[in-house]
Amino acid sequence: MKKSYVPESLPLGSIDWVRFITLIGQANAELARYDGVLQGIINPAVLLSPLTTNEAVISSKIEGTQASFEEVLKYEASPEVKTEKYNDIQEIINYREAMRSAVQWLKDKPITLNLIRQIHGILLDSVRGKDKARGSFRTGQNYIGKPGTPVEQATYVPPSPLILAGCLDSFEKYINYDEKDRLVQLAIIHAQFEIIHPFMDGNGRLGRILIPLFLYEKKVLDSPMFYISEYLEANRDEYYARLLAVSEESKWDDWIEFFLKAIVTQAKANSFKAKSVLDLYDRKKVKLSELTHSQYVIKVLDTIFARPLFSTSDFIKISKIPKESAIRLLRLLKKENILTTLRAGKGRSPEILVFNKLFDIVQ
Repeated sequence: MKKSYVPESLPLGSIDWVRFITLIGQANAELARYDGVLQGIINPAVLLSPLTTNEAVISSKIEGTQASFEEVLKYEASPEVKTEKYNDIQEIINYREAMRSAVQWLKDKPITLNLIRQIHGILLDSVRGKDKARGSFRTGQNYIGKPGTPVEQATYVPPSPLILAGCLDSFEKYINYDEKDRLVQLAIIHAQFEIIHPFMDGNGRLGRILIPLFLYEKKVLDSPMFYISEYLEANRDEYYARLLAVSEESKWDDWIEFFLKAIVTQAKANSFKAKSVLDLYDRKKVKLSELTHSQYVIKVLDTIFARPLFSTSDFIKISKIPKESAIRLLRLLKKENILTTLRAGKGRSPEILVFNKLFDIVQ
């Protein structure tokens, strides 16, 4: 039986900084380019909302959920329609809400253990794991292994609850430590959090949420919108193997290299998607202005970009456009093939519309 792991103290005593010179430069340069894109978007929280939802979908998928980006939006457009994936969808919605709540916290407070507990409480609200000390650090021993595997056959056994408080105190102090490079520091923070595994459930998702929050708090990014789960999902086996090698063989340098490569790749991908969204927004703004000469053009665009699959009733409520004007504008958007009908309205059920161009960019 594996013994519970005792994490190395932070900051780490030995990092091969020379090994990472090139990667550190590339990662910081790509993040700076991405931040430039973010700063060029007047309302990134609105325009990049679908990308944030997709990040929640992919991060949750790593933990076993099966709901897709489209299924989440379909549920939000028609919550009265029963779906077998309700629980998975609720986990994704909780992920998004946890991010929003954390960003509000960071407006006047730093990342702390109290914030981490708050995030956990939201993540596990009314979903799988809700009865596993939601919002509280564990007081018992947990372990990682295949479903149904006894602790004797565990792949990894995190620190004993007897030393957990000390591990977390050191972890919190390191978040606020002035490391030589913020991205190397973030690599260590993410791995150390997963190594400590401070909750009975939800550690993976929470550890990934901390990545954009750290970049935002440390002013590496102007907005807390960095989407790394796509890379981690695509390289899931290596992701887990690199983390395990840290605890089994203290291979921190290999993990840091993997994480920096993830930052480089996803910063490029995020830049491309964000630019594509902004370009689409600008083109549709010009087109709608020419077609409608309406005072509501920006409200229309902000609404369909924030949620590219929606019901007509939600559109009216969210956009705050008078009903007659809203219906007329939606009719025009359909005529111009900007929106297409996913489900026709019937009785009390409103029409469901989809903004396919934005869907294509997100996915």
